[in-house]
Amino acid sequence: MAMSRRRLLALGAGAAAGGLGLAGCGSQRSLGGSDEITMWTWDRSVSDELVARAEAEGIPGAEGFRVSRTNVGGNYNTKVRTTLAGKSMVPDIIGINADVATYFTNQDMFVDLNDFGAAELKSTYLDWKWNQCLTPEGRMIAFPMDTGPTGLYYRTDLLKEAGITTDPEELAARAPDWDGFIALGKELQKSQERAVICPHLRKIWDVRMGQLGGDRYITEDGRYVGDRDEVREIFELGYRVSKEGLSAGALDGSNDVEGAVTSGRQPVSIGASWWGQAFPEAAAPDTEGKWRVTSPPGGAGNEGGSFLAITKYSKNPEAAFAFISWLQSPENQVKAFTEMSLFPSSPRSFEMPEMREPQPFYGGQRTIEVFAPSAREVKTAYRSPYDRMIDPVMFDEMANIDAGKSVEAAWKDAQDAIERELTREGVL
Repeated sequence: MAMSRRRLLALGAGAAAGGLGLAGCGSQRSLGGSDEITMWTWDRSVSDELVARAEAEGIPGAEGFRVSRTNVGGNYNTKVRTTLAGKSMVPDIIGINADVATYFTNQDMFVDLNDFGAAELKSTYLDWKWNQCLTPEGRMIAFPMDTGPTGLYYRTDLLKEAGITTDPEELAARAPDWDGFIALGKELQKSQERAVICPHLRKIWDVRMGQLGGDRYITEDGRYVGDRDEVREIFELGYRVSKEGLSAGALDGSNDVEGAVTSGRQPVSIGASWWGQAFPEAAAPDTEGKWRVTSPPGGAGNEGGSFLAITKYSKNPEAAFAFISWLQSPENQVKAFTEMSLFPSSPRSFEMPEMREPQPFYGGQRTIEVFAPSAREVKTAYRSPYDRMIDPVMFDEMANIDAGKSVEAAWKDAQDAIERELTREGVL
């Protein structure tokens, strides 16, 4: 099942691939005044303090220009794509979430950051994150922002009740892989019958896929490889977790996901660096000092992370690049981390004093000692423009396994659905 790279990149208009539908009309002009570099982001995606400085004092390195930022509410992705398709009142800069590859089919809508000296900054950032910014043809259409390296979070008080070590190194040695993680969950159930290790099987899919390197579903030359054994084994893994009663079976996005953590039913979790802030820190502040983090079972992985791109309609792409490269400098990525827990994509940030502060919520642990190695060890994985269509199919069938569907039936139905979609899109 293969197609040429040229054909793959030409098929960008389909909704499943997240295409922009470039048949739109309208005046091709950017948003804002002649001295404004306009930027669209979502809430808590960039440092408010740094952006406010560039709004009030101007852009460092781009005299005469200032930033005008809009936090776009509602369905951010849809609004961005609609505006790009309309070609009118387009912002100079847009934030892009982890689905940056879905924009590869419309790479001509963005400037190539290599034209403005981006390549000179490559050594400053993690290789795998930098590579996610590059189209198969080598154009750099986005700039690295935050990442989501994973670790194993755990409640020390609940592990002590179960007679399980709470020392980070000892616990990591006890659960170095997924077999060890499942065994850990079964041990927890001896003292807490309903203990789980995940809220739902989609979490298992996200984490395990984030640990794999190479091609996720489609290779750069257009071959579908989402039916390989390495991918099918995640269905088997999910089945084992569910069979042992270690999944809460919660609906993704529901209050039950948070409730599993706040109630203590889920005393362990493999999660990204932002998971702790989003769940126990925000929802269970009374558990401060009881949490720790250690290396994740199954190896380093990544969940999430964002990018900034400059549209081809930018009134001054040089000034826009000066801004995004300043905003995402190692020093300013540290600022974003201390402000809202956005983990840096620059290893130079990891050594800065602010990143090495003891964390009271984690009993004074320096969590950077877990997340920095994890970030460095993430494997480079190729994301195709069609991952956005394939992932939901896999998510749905993992949920079906959680509900009792057999692995064989779930796998067959997933592959059949993906084949239909990719055939419709002209990929197969």
